[in-house]
Amino acid sequence: MTPEISESSSERQRARLDHDICVHIFTASAAMVGVCLTVIGILRVVISLRKEDLLGDDLLAVNSMLYLSSCLLSYWALRTRSRGRNHRLERIADAIFLVALVFTAINAGFITWAISAS
Repeated sequence: MTPEISESSSERQRARLDHDICVHIFTASAAMVGVCLTVIGILRVVISLRKEDLLGDDLLAVNSMLYLSSCLLSYWALRTRSRGRNHRLERIADAIFLVALVFTAINAGFITWAISAS
């Protein structure tokens, strides 16, 4: 096998893997936007029953915007033809997705603490 053939198959495999990662970020972040909106709705019901406001729904709204940003960037990366732009958008979408994921865990802890403390 010549190095050129090996390198081109390696590039094709990397491009396929990048595409797969982008698709996973897109679908997971879109689903997480829905999860955040559902939890905001549930929290609003709890808030109206308890007659006290929580910061959790505001934090979840910010969290949902992070997931939406990740979703839109990964969609843009899937649609772009420029390989350099694709990799840049992919890395940014990946970073925002991971930040949003960590923020989700922090929000879950905060909401649990706020509901059990009152």
